[in-house]
Amino acid sequence: MVSEMQNLVDVSVTPELSVVVPLYNEADSVRELHARLTEQLRLRGATYEIVLVDDGSRDLTYQQMREVHAADPGHVRLVRLRRNFGQTAGLAAGLDHARGKVIITMDGDLQHDPSDLPRFFAKIDEGYELVSGWRERRVDGLLLRRIPSKVANWAMARLTGIPLHDFGTTYKAYRREILEGLELHGELHRFVPALLSWQGVSICEIPITNIPRPHGQSNYGISRTFRVLFDLLTVKFLVSYISRPLHVFGLTGMLLFGAGFAIALLLTCGYYVGWLTISDHLGNLMLALLLMVLGVQLVSTGLVMEVMIRTYHAAAGRKIYAVREVVEPVANPDGSAGSASTGSSAAAGGRAAGPGRGAG
Repeated sequence: MVSEMQNLVDVSVTPELSVVVPLYNEADSVRELHARLTEQLRLRGATYEIVLVDDGSRDLTYQQMREVHAADPGHVRLVRLRRNFGQTAGLAAGLDHARGKVIITMDGDLQHDPSDLPRFFAKIDEGYELVSGWRERRVDGLLLRRIPSKVANWAMARLTGIPLHDFGTTYKAYRREILEGLELHGELHRFVPALLSWQGVSICEIPITNIPRPHGQSNYGISRTFRVLFDLLTVKFLVSYISRPLHVFGLTGMLLFGAGFAIALLLTCGYYVGWLTISDHLGNLMLALLLMVLGVQLVSTGLVMEVMIRTYHAAAGRKIYAVREVVEPVANPDGSAGSASTGSSAAAGGRAAGPGRGAG
């Protein structure tokens, strides 16, 4: 562990780095994880904190966390949840309590190698606002892990428009400002790049080491895959249509109403011309009525959601845009107008001059 003199740090100073680690029944990993993180963070030479979140563990995880905190009180912050809320909730709690200017999230089972941290730091130093890990060579089972993961990642990339290979890993680095206002629910932690993409943040992807669990077995099972499918639809809507729900509901409603109206018009013309009887086409008539009713309902739903979205943005004080930089006029010594650049807003954040959005 670290010495007492090394623990005498000013906790009132905002740290440069925060590492957020949710833990659930990982008692055997806590000490080793802390030691390896401390080694890498000291090499960085910046102020740092380690935020450990106990997600309702039933073993001795929290006791190990307390011992680590007692040995390194200047760098370790503990957050203990009342029960097991799940991985997304654990990450959200850690992010809420992290104070660093750059925040790294990772798993606590040691499958995420702390020695990969310099790669994340290098990309952050280049100006990227979000750096995502990519388990290029996975060591998990083929049928239950790797194949479902490839299919899910392909679907996520296509639907969200973010060209990442690995959405599932929690090993990511963020500039703090881009996380302001981020709300996580369900299994949305894996969709953070998509949720932040509307801001125009600069994103890149780096290969990371994927090693077998040295202790125990996975505490977040394959059953969450099915929940992810529903969250994927949610994210697609949030990213593409959150500010214009009538575009998707209205268009679909108009298409259905138009199809129903065309069928009804055809039946009506045929009836009056005399080449068909309504009694022989009751099924088509019912289909036409059903399509028109569904169309009206979808258009009405879109209108109601438009009002709700506007109410939500007004109540939350959220903007429908994100600012990277503002240049203000200033007075030069000779009395003429000049300009000054201010930092980015809390909504967008990041450096004024950095690489464009994309995945590397």
